[in-house]
Amino acid sequence: MGTIDDGRGRQADTPLKMSRHAWRDILWRVWAESGNDNIGLISAGVAFYAFLAFVPLLASVVLTYGLLADPKTVADHLKVLFDLLPTDAASLIGDQLVAITATAAQKTGLGLVIALALAVYGAMNGAKSIITALNIAYDESETRNFFKVTFIALAITVSLLFVAVFTILAIGALALLESLIPWAPKFVITLIRIAFWLAAAIAASTVIATIYRYAPNRRKAQWRWLTAGSAFATIGWLAMTLGFGFYVANFANYNATYGALSAVVVMLMWLFLSAYILILGAELNSEIEHQTALDTTVGRPRPMGERRAFVADTLGDVP
Repeated sequence: MGTIDDGRGRQADTPLKMSRHAWRDILWRVWAESGNDNIGLISAGVAFYAFLAFVPLLASVVLTYGLLADPKTVADHLKVLFDLLPTDAASLIGDQLVAITATAAQKTGLGLVIALALAVYGAMNGAKSIITALNIAYDESETRNFFKVTFIALAITVSLLFVAVFTILAIGALALLESLIPWAPKFVITLIRIAFWLAAAIAASTVIATIYRYAPNRRKAQWRWLTAGSAFATIGWLAMTLGFGFYVANFANYNATYGALSAVVVMLMWLFLSAYILILGAELNSEIEHQTALDTTVGRPRPMGERRAFVADTLGDVP
């Protein structure tokens, strides 16, 4: 087991054993690397591809949900999530949902399966942009062949698809539960909702950690070296979404500048900020690994230089 040696966590076998000085080093490098890696520009690229992939992904969610229930109920179940988003973005998504559900209701059997496959394929470009961004965050170059990268992109897309469908079903179940116990005290309903959102946050953090683990071209990191970044990304995304929605509703006037394009601009800004936080979480995980000399990758402990992961094979600079 590792111990804290010089106050900088060089022998720490978990992020929890990092000292205050170690965290100062880590945060300093995250700040420096976020500039060196141009994550603002990278986030803009991810946001662009995510925007192009958004409608196919939304169609995938509706079509998959249609295999289990009436696709027309998707919008009703998503209303709880729409309340978190900026108004213009929620309106844009809502309009797309209306169009997609109208089409989905007409598809059955093989036609539904083909439409779903095409929608998933269209959404994969967004996942591929995330893979590229995480390679940059972890200082890795892409050497995997086309088929392996495509498979990973497909896995990410399908995972996000099932998470979205599960969330919709869970929201519907929550609404049903509340309707079955109308006599319950208000504080009980509040506790149920808090428990639901906590479970949703934990699930989201787990999905993000899984993407951090499998997307970059490197030997997989142990789970404990992925927790901090995924927790940061989850909490940061929620805070950003609420804060950006408040800003758009009360201060920004995108309609005056962009007119009919205001909803698209707000959506792109929200996707950009979401991508930025996701990549920043990866930068945080990367620099935490970079702080310790112990092996942070899976399998038997290996000496530095044999771990097939840049941040595990080298030590990060100190200010």
